[in-house]
Amino acid sequence: MYSYIEGKVTEIESSYITVDNNGIGYQIYTGNPYTFNVGTHYRIYVYQNVREDEITLYGFKEKQEKELFLKLINVKGLGCKMALPILATGSIEGIVDAIQRENILYLKKFPKIGEKVAKQIILDLKGKLDANIDLTENIDNTELVETLKALGYKSNDINKVLPHINKGNALEEQVKEALKLLLK
Repeated sequence: MYSYIEGKVTEIESSYITVDNNGIGYQIYTGNPYTFNVGTHYRIYVYQNVREDEITLYGFKEKQEKELFLKLINVKGLGCKMALPILATGSIEGIVDAIQRENILYLKKFPKIGEKVAKQIILDLKGKLDANIDLTENIDNTELVETLKALGYKSNDINKVLPHINKGNALEEQVKEALKLLLK
């Protein structure tokens, strides 16, 4: 079983990317392949799905996405091909929040998710996600998270603003952005 694959994206198709790692091209299905750039080096967290007639790799930019995907595919009636579009069209925070609040309407907006499956997702996952999927664990955000915690903010509040922070900015600018969002 693979945990992640590092390499350069060499091809982008409508449902998958190809990643070159030491001369081997891995075809990795991902929710939104167009968030990747050809020629760019990535660490892609992968899940290897083995079936009788095929072996498939599903990839994610963040470890938290993979963790949520693994939780979703364990829901009765929800396989890899149904769970991937959920992550492609929804944010991690939004999905976790919808499950915790039993928001069936939010879950039904995803492709192929009807009321029955939405209720099953809530039944199987409610109360099981907060402790396991902590957005503050993202390595890229460690300094920012620690700074905000030192200023007295709680992980829950920090989790809500992290996706809205421009990670390309210097730490000082990221802290300013986060504080503006936290004070709203």
